Amino acid sequence: MKQFLITAYDYTDDGALERRMNIRPHHLDGARALKASGNFIIGGAMVDEEGKMIGSTMVLQFNDEEELLAWQKSEPYITQKIWESVDIKPFRVADV
Repeated sequence: MKQFLITAYDYTDDGALERRMNIRPHHLDGARALKASGNFIIGGAMVDEEGKMIGSTMVLQFNDEEELLAWQKSEPYITQKIWESVDIKPFRVADV
């Protein structure tokens, strides 16, 4: 499997956090499904100095880039405009 580091920053408009919180249950359902299928390695919210969520970081793994693209097309934080920017890099979890 190929591993990927996803770093995503939320939109910063006035309604951004409220949109995130409304969509969050769907995002977490997707993360649980990824974990059950063995695609989710680790992930969580990035927070600012006040503890407010401002983005996400995840390490996911897929058989190929086609599966990665399918995830992108179905990820609620992407489709519902929660993440303004999404950076995806190939990644390798250290075997320690």
